[in-house]
Amino acid sequence: MPNQNGSMYGLTILSPIIDDPTIRISHDSALRMYLEKLPRHEDSPFAKISGTHICRLVVMDDVVFVGAPAKQEHLRSKYLVFTSNFFGEDLDAYLVGMAKTIPGVVNDIWSHCAGFPGADDPKAFAAYMKNCQIETTFFFAAVNNQTVEQTLRALQTKVEFAAFVEENQGKAPAELQAAFSAFWQRLSQMPLPRPGAKELTRVRSAGASGEGAW
Repeated sequence: MPNQNGSMYGLTILSPIIDDPTIRISHDSALRMYLEKLPRHEDSPFAKISGTHICRLVVMDDVVFVGAPAKQEHLRSKYLVFTSNFFGEDLDAYLVGMAKTIPGVVNDIWSHCAGFPGADDPKAFAAYMKNCQIETTFFFAAVNNQTVEQTLRALQTKVEFAAFVEENQGKAPAELQAAFSAFWQRLSQMPLPRPGAKELTRVRSAGASGEGAW
């Protein structure tokens, strides 16, 4: 089904950027400067939006036709491209949640786009975004049916288990079993990494050299 891969939704939105030759700094330039300073990883405001696995914002000036016979084509305006892979099938709920969770950021970004109704009315914002949506017919989803929390836990387990194996090579079976039991208990008590985390926390097993957290 277009836009979906398992429980993952591939959202692609192209919002036309306002062209106003009377202002000193063009809307596309102001938008680029704002996006350049926007925090990333766990500090990204988009990490706060429930269900978001990954998202991207790009200012698109024009397109180039690649084919034969070659011909020149141009967009009628510059566009803000917003793509997101999120868990779930309810697009309206995702967009309404975006407007409610980060209304200031939404206003700062999409106020440079034509027809933007503002984030104060989440339903109107959702309708606007859906009007700018194009069908996503093919996209890569790293996971199909896992929530952000489940994915973070799986990645955390992978990192921690790799560290456990490295630290406990050569131990006798009984000692290894005890070490694994302690490791598994610590892992189950570890808090989930923050969405968007650039690096995952690792904890050394008790008794390993350099014992402690890092």
